Amino acid sequence: MIKKIAILQSNYIPWKGYFDLINSVDEFIMYDEMQYTKNDWRNRNKIKIGQEISWLTIAVRQERLSQKINQIQVFDPKWAVKHWRTLAQTYAKAPYFDQYKDELEALYHTPGFTNLSQINSAFIRAICGWLGITTKLSWSTDYQLGEGKTERLVQLVQDAGGTDYVSGPAARNYLDAALFAQAGIGLHWMDYSGYPEYRQLGRGAFEHGVSVLDLLFNTGPDAPKYMKSFVQPDVVSVA
Repeated sequence: MIKKIAILQSNYIPWKGYFDLINSVDEFIMYDEMQYTKNDWRNRNKIKIGQEISWLTIAVRQERLSQKINQIQVFDPKWAVKHWRTLAQTYAKAPYFDQYKDELEALYHTPGFTNLSQINSAFIRAICGWLGITTKLSWSTDYQLGEGKTERLVQLVQDAGGTDYVSGPAARNYLDAALFAQAGIGLHWMDYSGYPEYRQLGRGAFEHGVSVLDLLFNTGPDAPKYMKSFVQPDVVSVA
């Protein structure tokens, strides 16, 4: 029986491709035992305001360079109020904003939201529900970690009972494909090209790389029609 696994760091309100990856596998492992990196997707993402692209960033406290993602704490306790206000102002006129606003606002008002991994996980799980994605979500801490960049991934796939590993295309630069082959694990790559456009608020060029919230607010229940994993279930290629 085939069981596809994807392993990736948690991101804050990620873009649609992130959720296509989740929807393409049987289990998605959030790999937050990795080192936190500044100016990355862990604590920020983009939305479109008018003709401009703007960042929503959670100010965090990084106490040392070696700190893991799941150890990162929020620095600004008012981040959630600010982000919710920005989203509400930006998307108030979006066709389907009202459909999600109550649940989303409740998320932003969650008490004790101080750990970045917990914040990211809560939004990812909620968005998966809105999109109808039923993939199992787990943490790398649920499993034993080995040594070595690729070796760790191979072991995680094995421990999760996986037969195949699905990766984002950027990992081609560092993954050792031979180690997956030696372990009898099929290696596949996501294809993020060729997304269809939808009607975005504002003017200017269409922007694919914004948070998936943009897609949900503008297309509502039709959002899966603009995601490749729903329209083309086989959106991965074999290594």
